[in-house]
Amino acid sequence: MRLGFIGIGKIASSVIIGIVNSKIKFNKIIISQRNKKNALDLEKRFKNIFISKTNQEVVDNSDWVFLSVTPEVGEKIIKDLKFRSNQKVISFISTITLSQLKRMIKKEIDIVRAIPLPPISIKEGPIPLCPPNRKIKAFFDKLGSTVEIKNEKLSINFWSTSGMMASYYNMLDTMSVWLNKKGVKKLDAQKYVTSLFLALSKDAVLNANKDLKLLVKDSQTPKGLNEQGLKEMIKKDVYKSVISTLNRIYKRLDK
Repeated sequence: MRLGFIGIGKIASSVIIGIVNSKIKFNKIIISQRNKKNALDLEKRFKNIFISKTNQEVVDNSDWVFLSVTPEVGEKIIKDLKFRSNQKVISFISTITLSQLKRMIKKEIDIVRAIPLPPISIKEGPIPLCPPNRKIKAFFDKLGSTVEIKNEKLSINFWSTSGMMASYYNMLDTMSVWLNKKGVKKLDAQKYVTSLFLALSKDAVLNANKDLKLLVKDSQTPKGLNEQGLKEMIKKDVYKSVISTLNRIYKRLDK
């Protein structure tokens, strides 16, 4: 199987690294020159990765084509690409819908939207897929935990929550910087904060079949530090801000 990637940003690079380090069988990966630094780095690190001269060359030499460009770039370039009916197209583009992709591609072809995140490089994390597709699901099952969604309208909710990734990392950075300013070495601070939240996330995953409010309750003791932290965050409407941010991201996607 020949895999082609148009757009080599952080997400596409993470997917490619995950593929190379997985049990997925492929003959070659053809990548575009967009973000030449990333493309050259991938070509240097791994064999069977080849940089194409044009986007059309990626399409011509691939069985599966992954679209990983910004919405603005996608609207400009996809309509001019010539696909084959026996290909599969997997789009990582957040705000271009399936119906829009079908109009752009102008071909009866399998098109699936996927929402991979950077941890896919270590074969971790959820990967929502819409619409369900047996072969594409089997592919991504080797890279993380797939979630098949039949209704594209429903998939917008997953895109919205994926838009909180940078906010999460910024929170980790904020806490690390605070520790550093209190005299903790920078790397020690970062290691502590990231390890702490990794452990908390693993615990949450193990208890994901229960109401998450139980974790909130069980992590507090009367008049303890966590009770204080939670009350102050609630008082400052931090969690209401999370909801309003999700709603605004959703509104941007729901068009």
